[in-house]
Amino acid sequence: MAGRKETVSDEEILQIFLNSGEHIMTTREVSDALGFSLEGTRNRLYPLADQGLLAQKKVGNSPAWWLTDAGREFLAESE
Repeated sequence: MAGRKETVSDEEILQIFLNSGEHIMTTREVSDALGFSLEGTRNRLYPLADQGLLAQKKVGNSPAWWLTDAGREFLAESE
């Protein structure tokens, strides 16, 4: 994909949520911010949710995601 970084860290993904000004983001919104496909974005978000850094629930047919307190602490520790 032209224009997207080869690698994006977990911290960079979590930072998108922190800086978005939104409490909840759709997979599409995160995908657009990353420049990844929806599948590529989901492949990065689900492991972050498994680690407790993001939470998600279905809204309609799609998951919505938000940064957990553990995710905020992870970002604060990585600064």
